[in-house]
Amino acid sequence: FQELDESDLDLVVAGVMDRETNEVHVIMVEAEAKQVPEEELVEALEFARQGIRQTIEVQLEMAAEIGHPKREINLRKPDLDLVRARYPMLPDSVDQTIHKIAEERLLKADRDDRIKALRDEILDVENDGEDAAELIRAFNAWFDQLVEESMRNMIVSEGRRVDGRAPDEIRKITAEVGLIPRTHGSGLFTRGQTQVLTLLTLGAISESQTIDDLTLEETKRYIHHYNFPPFSVGETGVIRGPRRREIGHGALAERALEPVIPDELTFPYAIRLVSEVLSSNGSTSMGSVCGSTLALMDAGVPLKDGKGVGGIAMGLIKEGDKCVVLSDIQGIEDKYGDMDFKVAGTRDGITALQMDMKVRGIDVSVMRQALAQAREGRLYILGKMIETIPQPRSDVSEFAPRVISMTVPVDKIREVIGSGGKVIHKLVADFDVNIDIEDDGRVFITAKDKDSGMAAKQTIEQIIREAKPGEEFIGTVTRTTTFGAFVEFLPGKEGLVHISKLSDHRIEKVEDVVNIGDKLKVKVVEVDRMGRVNLIASDFYTGPTEPRDRDRRDGPRGPRDDRPRRPRDDRR
Repeated sequence: FQELDESDLDLVVAGVMDRETNEVHVIMVEAEAKQVPEEELVEALEFARQGIRQTIEVQLEMAAEIGHPKREINLRKPDLDLVRARYPMLPDSVDQTIHKIAEERLLKADRDDRIKALRDEILDVENDGEDAAELIRAFNAWFDQLVEESMRNMIVSEGRRVDGRAPDEIRKITAEVGLIPRTHGSGLFTRGQTQVLTLLTLGAISESQTIDDLTLEETKRYIHHYNFPPFSVGETGVIRGPRRREIGHGALAERALEPVIPDELTFPYAIRLVSEVLSSNGSTSMGSVCGSTLALMDAGVPLKDGKGVGGIAMGLIKEGDKCVVLSDIQGIEDKYGDMDFKVAGTRDGITALQMDMKVRGIDVSVMRQALAQAREGRLYILGKMIETIPQPRSDVSEFAPRVISMTVPVDKIREVIGSGGKVIHKLVADFDVNIDIEDDGRVFITAKDKDSGMAAKQTIEQIIREAKPGEEFIGTVTRTTTFGAFVEFLPGKEGLVHISKLSDHRIEKVEDVVNIGDKLKVKVVEVDRMGRVNLIASDFYTGPTEPRDRDRRDGPRGPRDDRPRRPRDDRR
């Protein structure tokens, strides 16, 4: 755990080994990083391949020793020969339709309608003696295969995608902030038909999420949630709790932003981001990263070094020895493509990465190309976001709570809390604030406005302040006794004004000069070894202020002659 805290990269890699060439091919990558350069990540992948090779060699040794034959699984496959003979014109029709869609740059809904219309037009099973259900099943399988082949061939041979874009071209991007004025921060990110609205809420540190699992982490002050409602893909459905996909996408976006989230001392707030997918056609998780960056900047969160995080999804089409890397893939390219490679990061490096491969045999050089192309796309996206909001706002929203942080000595925590919480409860009531105190002395004051928060902070500073001889204060008399008056000269701190130090002349009773609740100007004379404070009344007493030398007969607060005497028992 200590090494993970100190390292810049936490990388998980899965791979397979080709038995003929003994080459290890990466098929899955999951990573979180602290702005790691692309070339360094490639080196890490090469290093991981060595470990994967060793693991697979052990697995092969175990399999050979056990000696069980590999099980053969016979999958039921549709009879494509049945439809090939019946619909010989289908390949050309599909290819022409796909090219027409690319020329017209149709959007997802229109494209799906055009493909469905072709399917319905050609498929005809009326008055046919063959099994209609099997024919429809075979036709649909061949039709989908032809759509896939046509789309892939167009990309590899012509360099044109199904929506007419070039391989490295990114869809139109728009970014907006402050759409929801009552929230603490909001950002709307749109890329093509993918649109994500992220809302941000700030809270007190005490509102951090409590973690109850096997890790060492106890609380989490930065939280990201992701919602993917059915209407975002034009469907209806029951909205229940988060599913596996939503949890995974939310976690990926959370990891991507974590390296730029300021620490507690810099920004003493709990931060919750909720990304709502309004429309989906490719990589809503990366759209959530961009929308969250906009919301953070709109809320005035001081991102580390002022750096925003952008995300992009990369794809791959591999036909034989030809490989084409795609930037900003959409749904159909994810479905029919060979790679889904999500890359998030700042201008300086990668912060999160997730990759799934559908084919084997991808060389590291292709990975290097994909990362370089992803960086170009990421910088382009960040540039569009900066045009909308170049840096975080200078202050948090007027609707956000004000959190003021300070640090007190650990041995002074008990003074801020007071006996039975008396002092801290009074602070909360007097200033209408919430106060959280950590074991290491960090204090977080959450207030509705800055003035009340600063007033509470100043009071705490007075509570932990050490009184020094010669300092003067305006205090309040809290109680009186036969030998003097106790004055609260600092919040939660009392000192004794001996009856002989209340006036220049002898007085019979303390109440002849002061009563409980009176304001009294006092001066510190001495702080004894037990921390008790001796005071004098500055306005009434003008005599000696230096404490007299004490001998062994002196009491704890001064010479025995100045303290009340116990009545003598005549029977002794």
